[in-house]
Amino acid sequence: MKQRTEESQSSARGTSIVARGLNKSYESFEAVKSVDFEVYRGECFGFLGPNGAGKTTTMKMIYGAAVPTGGELTVAGLDIRREERAVKRRIGVVPQENNLDEDLKVKENLLVYGRYYDLPKKETMRRAEELLEFVELTDKADAEVEHLSGGMKRRLLIARALINDPEIVVLDEPTTGLDPQARHLVWERLRELTSEGKTLILTTHYMEEAAQLCDRLVVMEGGVIIAQGSPDELIEEYVSPEVLELRAKPDALEKLRALVEDLSDAVERAGEALLVYTPDAGALQERIRNSGVPVDNTLYRRAGLEDVFMRLTGRRLID
Repeated sequence: MKQRTEESQSSARGTSIVARGLNKSYESFEAVKSVDFEVYRGECFGFLGPNGAGKTTTMKMIYGAAVPTGGELTVAGLDIRREERAVKRRIGVVPQENNLDEDLKVKENLLVYGRYYDLPKKETMRRAEELLEFVELTDKADAEVEHLSGGMKRRLLIARALINDPEIVVLDEPTTGLDPQARHLVWERLRELTSEGKTLILTTHYMEEAAQLCDRLVVMEGGVIIAQGSPDELIEEYVSPEVLELRAKPDALEKLRALVEDLSDAVERAGEALLVYTPDAGALQERIRNSGVPVDNTLYRRAGLEDVFMRLTGRRLID
């Protein structure tokens, strides 16, 4: 009932992006294989998956950097093939790589970018000043880009993507390489954008980032979508609420697997650890203590998106 209610509420908000049978091939390689998804206005929608899963290719089709081979894709109500220029005017893009112009100063990067959208000079100046304040770079307006920290450069990329006041913002790995403090500042700014009604499309390797920011997400592997829903829905559907991580010698791990399987919903081997998914971790821990099987380390935690990915693919997101 909860999921149906959320879907009806989201549908009432309307869709920003609709893909039906979306496909992208490069000669004999099929990067994206007939995927279907919808993104609702004002939400943060995530693409989760390892390198080569097809998520970045899907993103490129959304903002017009790659042409679909097949299927349908509408962005902001526009057909991406027939109205590419109109789509690009309504989208802001934060690329994974830093492509700021280091020959220009911080504020100049925004002013020059505003010219690409034919914005009036006064409007561009006003937007640039507001955006520098938004990303907390006002005191760096006249600084050389090369002297900025990694976190400051990511924030400047976000500001640049917003210069045309887009309704959709596409972010490809927005916090890769940032320290935790810088990452949390970027998250705070992204949450503010959705609160203003902007639609965010996000790819990330970080499970915590997906859980913190995404209203809904899809998990991709091998060019297909293998699961989709809100973070809570995915955890509830694919994994048990509690996880025990057991670390021990290889022979002890096999004994532990036999010991815990009948009280577990699933048991997965992850390197030198055994991941045990269960509704009752306490009963399992008691059995392990009484068994005499040597365990080097036991970690109890609540299940998360990393566990969903592990259950679906048999491996962690970042190996």
